[in-house]
Amino acid sequence: MSMLTAVPPVVVLLAVAIVVSQLPRRAGHAVGVLVPALAVLWAVMVPEGAHLQTQFLGFDAVLLNVDPFSRLMGIIFGLIAAVAVLYSYASEADTTQTGYALSYVATSFGAVFAGDWLTLIFFWELMAVTSTLLVWHYGGKAVRAGFRYALLHGLGGTLLMAAILRHYVEVETFLFASVPGGPETAGITSGLAAALAAIGIGVNVGFIGLHAWLPDTYPRPHIAASVFLCVFTTKTGVYGMYRAFPNGHEAIAYMGGGMAVFGALFALFQNDMRRLLSYHIQSQVGYMVAGVGIGSALSQAGAFAHVFNHILYKGLLFMTAGVVIYRTGTESLKKLGGLWREMPITAGAFSIAALSIAGFPGFNGFVSKGIIISGSHYTFGKGPLPLGEFYTLEWLLLLGGVGTFMSFIKFGYYAFFHGEYDGSVPDANRLQSVAMVSVAALCVIYGVYDTALFAILPFDVTSEAVVHHVYKTYTIPHLIEGVVLAVLGLIGFAVTKKPLSKLGRVPDIDSVYNPALFYGFRGLVVGVTELYAAVDRAVVQTTGIVTRTVTSPNDVIARLRDDDTLVHPMRAGIGLSILILAVFVTVALLALS
Repeated sequence: MSMLTAVPPVVVLLAVAIVVSQLPRRAGHAVGVLVPALAVLWAVMVPEGAHLQTQFLGFDAVLLNVDPFSRLMGIIFGLIAAVAVLYSYASEADTTQTGYALSYVATSFGAVFAGDWLTLIFFWELMAVTSTLLVWHYGGKAVRAGFRYALLHGLGGTLLMAAILRHYVEVETFLFASVPGGPETAGITSGLAAALAAIGIGVNVGFIGLHAWLPDTYPRPHIAASVFLCVFTTKTGVYGMYRAFPNGHEAIAYMGGGMAVFGALFALFQNDMRRLLSYHIQSQVGYMVAGVGIGSALSQAGAFAHVFNHILYKGLLFMTAGVVIYRTGTESLKKLGGLWREMPITAGAFSIAALSIAGFPGFNGFVSKGIIISGSHYTFGKGPLPLGEFYTLEWLLLLGGVGTFMSFIKFGYYAFFHGEYDGSVPDANRLQSVAMVSVAALCVIYGVYDTALFAILPFDVTSEAVVHHVYKTYTIPHLIEGVVLAVLGLIGFAVTKKPLSKLGRVPDIDSVYNPALFYGFRGLVVGVTELYAAVDRAVVQTTGIVTRTVTSPNDVIARLRDDDTLVHPMRAGIGLSILILAVFVTVALLALS
């Protein structure tokens, strides 16, 4: 056992989270930047294979499993965590919040480097706890949002746990197929276990109908907390989806396509900056889910390429929105405008991130989206609604791309380029600028030098021996596709700008289930309370009658002769006593038999 595999990274990062929360602010954040940066080096250098094979809760477990998928997740998780801690310090986050954030990072590492389902679900649930604490720490409106967040993720984790237990009944092990002693077939077993796993993981990735926690929660906490939150839960969900469905699934692929369109559409309706960005998490994760669902080596490489790229540009988008909020105190796009003159660094970083997420040529999103879209055409069926040469899933993903361009043209137009801002505000401070410019540079580097991205993917998308269709980023058709999507997005925004400006808050599914759950639980509590009170009154009344009968039988008989109204309660009390005695005797006999 080498030093690199002696201790799983989750242990080190959890220890660091505790230390950071206790140190003075500058020292704590310095440690918080350094250790995740070292975790990137660890993820690059750690040898591949199953390490730390042990017993966990009496079952075989692998606490550290390194393969190309977990390695990629470790690299990007460590990288963005280091930048996010720097941004946190620059944005006046306290060490307690950063400690919670690093504990969230740590549990995410624990989940993606797990070698068995039991270890994965353990850290999966701890992720829900640590991220909820991160949300709650800010107080105010974040408390209720955090409570709803915890409920949804508790439900998702419970369903995933049920799937894992059903899987264990079938294969008699929690181990992944890729580790020694694992089952012959990879992934979760089919049938009920697969259905439960899809829904349980679907909460984390934002399946349509299970997604409302995203826009409900992420706009609420501290601006630096949002940078952490936008990264780990949904991307660990994509990783979990791959582990559960390594060969893909048609329904999951189409759900991903639907998410790409739905998230982009609802993002277009938003005026709250972080709410808009939250819907676009759902949309972009839809591309990843589609890639996993397609199931080919090409599409799954694309899914994880998009995980990597999305973490960069989405983290950058939340940082730029955070700086705007930090400087102006305003969340609404309707109250902003013309900020590019006041905040050129922030506006430039936003522009790079927006072009990246929209998939414009020359930026990293263009590379990874292109891989997934190619997989949807060359390695997936036509589906029920092909349009000419475009297959069903393919045109859904392309339509999502148009919606993405429209959304970020809207964001940039109203926040930075439309009109003039009333007053003068400073640009991002020095360390905020360092954080944003660093990530923006990576968005360009991985877009221009696509081979740098290909080198860390789990499958070589340029090899005929590995993928069904060799992928080349900068071909004429692909470049035309990227430009056409941008033009359609520009035209679409121009056409819809006026009606969109008149929209208020557009209701989502949570406007239905939030009040339904609230009043449903309140009715349940009231019903149980009233039932308990009624039983309590009956028992007290019966006890009183029995006590008086035993202690003063002559007085009771005399009262009964004088007052017939006592007959019925007494009969009821005697009847209840006999019923309780009969139940007790029956249970005792069953227990003894």
